[in-house]
Amino acid sequence: MAEHPTDPPDPADVKRAMKAFRKRLKLTRLNEESKLGRNPLTSGKKSQVVAIMPPRQYPVEVWQELVRQGRLKDSGNGFYELMDDAIA
Repeated sequence: MAEHPTDPPDPADVKRAMKAFRKRLKLTRLNEESKLGRNPLTSGKKSQVVAIMPPRQYPVEVWQELVRQGRLKDSGNGFYELMDDAIA
């Protein structure tokens, strides 16, 4: 963790945070796509979820660093979205 506000977050924390963000986004999208209210006769519908609140175990500075690196986009109100939109 950073001791001073000007210190960048630990690169290992940033990497773990990005992995946790991708996993949460993937699970959120899967949850949205598997709603019971969907018509079983249709071919299914892709999730409209593009932004989520990041996992709370990482500080705001980590998410701001990922925005600075161009990997995430700050969507406002504590929500972030994946810039490359590729979920691995």
